[in-house]
Amino acid sequence: MITMAAVDRFSLLYREISRACNFYIEALAIVGTWYTARKCISFACSTYNLLRLHFLPKLVGEIDLVKQYGRWAVVTGSTDGIGKAYAEELARRGVNIILISRNKEKLEAVSQSIAETYKVETDFIVFDFSKGREAYLAIKEALKDREIGILVNNVGQFHSYPDYFVNVSEDILWDMINVNIVSANMMIHIVLPGMVEKKKGAIVNLSSAVCYKPTPMLSLYGACKSYLDYFSRALHYEYASKGIFIQSLTPFAVTTKMLSCSSITSKRSLFFPSSEEYARQAVSTLGLSKRTTGFWKHTIQVALGKHIPEWIWAWVAQSFCRSVRKEALASKLK
Repeated sequence: MITMAAVDRFSLLYREISRACNFYIEALAIVGTWYTARKCISFACSTYNLLRLHFLPKLVGEIDLVKQYGRWAVVTGSTDGIGKAYAEELARRGVNIILISRNKEKLEAVSQSIAETYKVETDFIVFDFSKGREAYLAIKEALKDREIGILVNNVGQFHSYPDYFVNVSEDILWDMINVNIVSANMMIHIVLPGMVEKKKGAIVNLSSAVCYKPTPMLSLYGACKSYLDYFSRALHYEYASKGIFIQSLTPFAVTTKMLSCSSITSKRSLFFPSSEEYARQAVSTLGLSKRTTGFWKHTIQVALGKHIPEWIWAWVAQSFCRSVRKEALASKLK
């Protein structure tokens, strides 16, 4: 007990208070040490995973995808952007490619280009993923005699520009759900039985970094991508024991036609890679991580974003989306 009357100098008072609080100081020191150690371990693990996924594959050599998963790969939404670049990267590694998209002329051109450049077999299926359930019978029939080793669910639909939910038409709403969600479910349901029978195969679902935290003005798109991310991870646990590897890719912005509504994201920059640059790194993570951005700079962005409070993330995202919307609307008026 501190007797104030016995203390006539500040130094003595400070010493007595310190002595009385010694237990609490030690407790805080233990908590601080535990917190620091936890953060250091977390940082070390994140650094290790970054190196393991994006840099070590370059040192140890590429995985033989044909031997690991099979001779044929199906890539949806494969005439532009990430889908086309991913198909080309798989072909470079010796995998035969089946392209699925809705534009026949583009499919013929991409199919011929891949076959001539990489000396692999190619085929294509003309298909519009915004159509209903019965339309998938055509894909099922076309793939029934193929031994599919890799399925890449890349096809996706984005807003013409970020917008408020009430401004999204019913047609766009249904198309976005059908293209971004239903397509992956149906394609997996078609090819997965064959993979289970062979006890090997890989499925890649293109999600997005917007699934990590709520992104205003991209609410519908973000919800679709969050569904894909959850679906991929749950499905991986269901089928990993059967030799099937299922991966959720969650990239930030990649300079594709889909993001041409913004003058910022439509140009390749430090954190906005080209489709080809992104695909090279993303394919190298196949079999190594069930959930990854696919690109080392995006991995750093996600790591930093996880430490940002949700309201700050949402505020920054909405501010950016508003500026993109304003830019898109202004260009329409020209």
